[in-house]
Amino acid sequence: MIWLGLIAAAYLVGSVPFSFLVVRALRGIDVRSVGSGNPGATNAMRAVGALPALAVLALDFGKGLAPVAVGSWLGASPAVLAAAGVAAVAGHVFPLFLGFSGGKGVATAAGALAMLAPLAAAASMAVFFVAVAWKRYVSLGSILAVALAPAFVALFGRVGWSPRAPKELVAGVLLIGLLVLARHAENVRRLLAGAEHRLGERVEMEHW
Repeated sequence: MIWLGLIAAAYLVGSVPFSFLVVRALRGIDVRSVGSGNPGATNAMRAVGALPALAVLALDFGKGLAPVAVGSWLGASPAVLAAAGVAAVAGHVFPLFLGFSGGKGVATAAGALAMLAPLAAAASMAVFFVAVAWKRYVSLGSILAVALAPAFVALFGRVGWSPRAPKELVAGVLLIGLLVLARHAENVRRLLAGAEHRLGERVEMEHW
């Protein structure tokens, strides 16, 4: 029951829509009504600027990190820790507090992975930053990072810096990646069509 409670709490924490709350507090508008319409840090930057967006990014990252950290402190198994990470990302992607229509889940996934497998998280973040610096597509960096994350986990190990990653952890990271990739389906289509928006470009309201 303790572990089920942890997983449920992870989902609820993941459901807290920080981009919605920050943009509403600073501008009195719904972040979903501007830019791409996506309730995430990138769209928050379009609505309220870089510094508030960085706060949103940190808070979304913390939503993934905190439940796994608490579970680790309580002595949860790798399977429970992985499930908590999946639940946190699912909360962000399908938030209870926004009618189950949320953001892309990248920052929350990064936070969960940082606790589940620190070296794998560092490798995935390196892929993200290189891809974004190279092509200026945030979506491309996100897609590559989450797609490679399970392989990095298998290569680098798990919480506690073990040389071997349990299959439950690899499966959990794979599920996290699938959630994030599913939310990027439209981005993939635009990338293939050469119509994806680059970082820094003005984006008119559209339905992603």
